[in-house]
Amino acid sequence: MKFKITFFIGLFYLSVFGQLPDGFVYVKEVIPDLDVELRYNTSHNFLGTKVTGYHANRLILTKATAEALKLVQLELQDNNLCLKVYDGYRPQRAVNHFMLWARDLNDTVNKQEFYPNIDKRHLFKAGYIATKSGHSRGSTVDLTLIDGNTGAPIDMGSPYDFFGEVSWVNDRSITKQQQTNRALLQKVMLKHGFRNYPKEWWHFTLRWEPFPDTYFDFLVE
Repeated sequence: MKFKITFFIGLFYLSVFGQLPDGFVYVKEVIPDLDVELRYNTSHNFLGTKVTGYHANRLILTKATAEALKLVQLELQDNNLCLKVYDGYRPQRAVNHFMLWARDLNDTVNKQEFYPNIDKRHLFKAGYIATKSGHSRGSTVDLTLIDGNTGAPIDMGSPYDFFGEVSWVNDRSITKQQQTNRALLQKVMLKHGFRNYPKEWWHFTLRWEPFPDTYFDFLVE
């Protein structure tokens, strides 16, 4: 019942008052200089199409997550680095879109770029796609480091959303410099209260997230 009430309130506020549910923020209001490129608001992702629920390139997170991320950004800027965010809050309807896509084994338009070495039918079993995502709780974020002068992404050894062992945090097939870059990202995120998903170097969730049992479904707009 708690899940249903929280979910309903979130939708009610959006449809009636035109604002986010309590506890959520547009992250640019907290970190104005943050680089945001929501990949699921584009066709440049593993599905090869814009994902249901994404209507704008506007990063949404819980307020606690945004405030922690601001501390990360400030510390990185001392070393002439910044964050680039690829995804934050993700509506449950977007996760449902992933599930439908995964079941259509003939739809492999972006296989070569994002999952060349794994059969699409094994993406669920391998842990790359699930029926529920921490992103829908609002305190999970996908990100990387960029050069503070040029805005160019720092080399992490694999692209964002690449499904394969080379994206695992502790993979040793990548160069020493790429390992060092990953270690730096891990260190600063951990320092400010985030934990990582070991199979995705870019994926972090705020410890003690405010909505650990609630999966929201309001639009990104």
